[in-house]
Amino acid sequence: MEEESLRYFSYLMMSLAALFCLGVAVVLCAMLLLVLFWDSYRIPVLLFLILLFGGAAAWLGLKLRQAYRLKPPLLAHTMMELARDRDTLRPQP
Repeated sequence: MEEESLRYFSYLMMSLAALFCLGVAVVLCAMLLLVLFWDSYRIPVLLFLILLFGGAAAWLGLKLRQAYRLKPPLLAHTMMELARDRDTLRPQP
């Protein structure tokens, strides 16, 4: 159990690093779009980017909440197997 938790922690750290790099790339891309359209369409481009990123954040937040609510209890399958083993090993009257 401890080895699995350490493995999952390393997966989490690598995922966070990748998400950080992706976030920086997205911010730089948004800045590039603003610089390209600064003289002609800066307000519409800025509104589009706000709606795009705000909508993506809301959608991801709702998906995360739904996934968290539907997750199975911790070690549910293991506890079920242990209960079945206990019932099997219990002496029959």
